[in-house]
Order: sequence, then C-alpha cells, then structure tokens
Amino acid sequence: YALLSHGDTDGVFQLESGGMKALERDLKPSVFEDINALVALFRPGPLNSGMAKSFVDRKHGREAITVAHPALEPILKSTYGTIVYQEQIMQVAQHLAGYSLCRADLLRRAMGKKKPEEMVKQRQIFIKGAAEKDIDEATANHIFDYMEKFAGYGFNKSHAAAYALVAYQTAW
Repeated sequence: YALLSHGDTDGVFQLESGGMKALERDLKPSVFEDINALVALFRPGPLNSGMAKSFVDRKHGREAITVAHPALEPILKSTYGTIVYQEQIMQVAQHLAGYSLCRADLLRRAMGKKKPEEMVKQRQIFIKGAAEKDIDEATANHIFDYMEKFAGYGFNKSHAAAYALVAYQTAW
C-alpha cells in the first residue's frame, strides 16, 4: 500500500499512467477495497464528473459525506456517498424508484449506450417510481442526473476487483 500511495507503480497493471499515479498519491490506498475503487474511478465518467475527487476527499475527511436522499446511505456507504460501481446504479433504481432487478439492469445498459430517446424514457420511469416512494421530482431528477454522469463509463465491481487483484499482485 505504501508503494501505491507514493505512486511508484511503473510496470504495475492498470496503475502506471501519470493520471493514475496522481490519483494513487491522493487516495493513498490502505485496504484492497481502495485499489478496487481506484481502478473503477480512473475512468472518464468518474473523473469528468468530479466523483473521483469527491471519493478521495471524503475518504480523507476533506469533504463531508452527503447523499441526495437518506435511502442512498446504505447503497453508497462503502464508497463515501459516491457512485463507483454499476451495481450501485442498479441498487439506486431498485430502492429509490421501485425497479425490478431486470429493469434496473436495463437502465444500467441504457445509460451505458447513451441513447437519448431511451434515456428520456428511463428518466420518466425513474421519476414516476420515485414519486411512488414519496421522493419529490427535483430530488429524483438530481439523482438520475448523478447516475447518468457516472454510468456511461462505470465498471461493475467484479471487473474492478479482478483488475485490482492483478494490480495488487503485480505491485507485490
């Protein structure tokens, strides 16, 4: 973990680019889950949306851990209130908007493909489902926007874990 925290990762699988090294130095991984998140966060969606920076700042207490709705807390607790993995998108849709697991997976895929007409349809379904759970439209739109920023480039957790394991072994 010290090696990763110093960004001393030339030749380490997935962790050797300049941008990744900067993220490693800022994050200062201390447990395997941090490496898992590191791999998932170094993607255009989390980087461009500011989620990677929020994750790091929240881990180190430089930013308050907040969520847009209390129902998000158990879903996002392990990632400091940020969306890091595709599974979290699916859980948000299930718990906040009443999606079935199958429909949540369809939402995840639609977000990844970024088809505008499908996204309009999914937003309407999400907002309607959220309203049925007494979540106001502004909050539902805010949450959907947040998910949409992330989802196009997000990793699923098992994919990130496989990369993280090889990275850890390579660093070792």
